[in-house]
Amino acid sequence: MDFHVNNLDLVPAGRSRIGWAEREMPVLRRIRDRFAAERPLAGMRIAACLHVTTETAALVRTLVAGGATVRLCASNPLSTQDDVAAALVEEQVGVFAIKGEDRETYYRHIRQALDLRPHITMDDGADLVTTVHEQRRDLLPGLAGGTEETTTGVIRLRAMARDGVLGYPIIAVNDARTKHLFDNRYGTGQSTIDGLLRATNLLLAGRVVVVCGYGLCGRGVAMRARGMGARVIITEVDPLRSLEAVMEGYQVRPLAQAAEEGEVFITVTGNRDVIRREHLERMRDGAILANSGHFNVEIDIPSLEKMATGKQRLREYVDEYRLADGRRLYLLAEGRLLNLAAAEGHPAAVMDMSFANQALSVEVLAKGDPRLKPDVYPVPSAIDAAVARYKLEAMGIAIDTLTPEQQRYLSSWTEGT
Repeated sequence: MDFHVNNLDLVPAGRSRIGWAEREMPVLRRIRDRFAAERPLAGMRIAACLHVTTETAALVRTLVAGGATVRLCASNPLSTQDDVAAALVEEQVGVFAIKGEDRETYYRHIRQALDLRPHITMDDGADLVTTVHEQRRDLLPGLAGGTEETTTGVIRLRAMARDGVLGYPIIAVNDARTKHLFDNRYGTGQSTIDGLLRATNLLLAGRVVVVCGYGLCGRGVAMRARGMGARVIITEVDPLRSLEAVMEGYQVRPLAQAAEEGEVFITVTGNRDVIRREHLERMRDGAILANSGHFNVEIDIPSLEKMATGKQRLREYVDEYRLADGRRLYLLAEGRLLNLAAAEGHPAAVMDMSFANQALSVEVLAKGDPRLKPDVYPVPSAIDAAVARYKLEAMGIAIDTLTPEQQRYLSSWTEGT
């Protein structure tokens, strides 16, 4: 079995931490039990480019229980948990992931995952899919489909579909309601603040935190920062989201203005060059820069490097940039995903729903459907509803059902006052 991980001596630690995470993932465990009995993925080869975390390990175990052969590589150079990677190798999963790997190694690992000649791809950010299309087009005829986990990846894949270059169908797991309404908002919110505090040991109470982007991820970060006593400013380009932020009690500013007020800046937009040189030039001494968008392009790091007269690492995930005018700016986690680089990513309880959607979407693709052409598709509504129902049942929560009369009323146009 091929693999490339940091240290196989970490297996016991990884095994224990995976077990701890699985305690918080009852929906995925329920699916795994059915998969083990039915083997719906028997004979399927899956190449997965995901954050190599304890929760991902629980997903991989579920796919293997269903009969699949899985190769796993990292979807971010700093998000791998080395002990988890080692534990999966012990379970005969081909893992290609090392925390802190350079760009060359990162893409070599993606290519090694694709050497499995998969029937299905699983992606988080679309680097795996784009590598297939740019370097391994020979794999396209054998691909039944793929899944995409995150907003950034879905944006890229929809652009590929729009340009007519997407070569096989992809299910946008990110767009499932039981994914983005919970994972993006509560998962990103909590884990980003967790990463910020682990990296800096900063007191948030009374500080001005600027959140760039007010999508569901931005809402989660803003909500958690405000909950810890921070004064939160939102920057946005969308008028509707800006209006929502105002109505929810936040200050909304153009970033050029917020740059002069903020003490901590967190980008969560999915776009590039959000914080640019003109903003860096306005920031106060000691400003902290962090990113929880998928790629390390949201902060203009090349401009920061050019502006700096000196640079030093003060803490494991804190780099100080000294500017010519004496100001110091602090970049966290090299501008990469703060919640996964400096912390452990989303809590297992929220990833339970996200990865339940992944597992059930893979099952749909494994069955095959000739109606699925090369395009980006939503998660089937029945899967979304089932995941929500399983989660409620696991939490011991019962809900009402419509009576036959209520169902008739909602489906009729003849009844009024």
